[in-house]
Amino acid sequence: MSPTDPTLAERRIQVVRDHMALETVHDWDGVIATFDHPRYEMYGSGAVFDGEAAVRGYFAASRTPFPDQGNEIIAIAHAGDTVLVEFWLTGTHLGPLKLKGRTVEPTGRSFRVRMAASFEFTPGSDRILCERPYFDQAAVTRALGLA
Repeated sequence: MSPTDPTLAERRIQVVRDHMALETVHDWDGVIATFDHPRYEMYGSGAVFDGEAAVRGYFAASRTPFPDQGNEIIAIAHAGDTVLVEFWLTGTHLGPLKLKGRTVEPTGRSFRVRMAASFEFTPGSDRILCERPYFDQAAVTRALGLA
């Protein structure tokens, strides 16, 4: 490796930055390409989306109420086979939102909540094995005035 080649840690951090940017523009093929195996484990709800079909279903379900969902990275760090990210999750309630057996019609209200996520990588690789977002499920509903 030459002195200008990025280290594995630098490549992994860039993959996470790219992954998060691709989520914002709904480039689902690009997001899937950042994975060795597509998998999300949602710490707040306990839901697991394992495999490409399940992950694409998660994308569709989560972007229906918030089509402009985005993120703003606050801090990012590499440790072992993991990249840790703290970020602002943003969005506007523009589509139907399913909450505890009921559907809330769009309010047009925006939210901005602080979150964190860990990205586990295949050892020795810059491909993601699993994304684990950590969040308070009620933070978005509180921010929208629905809780």
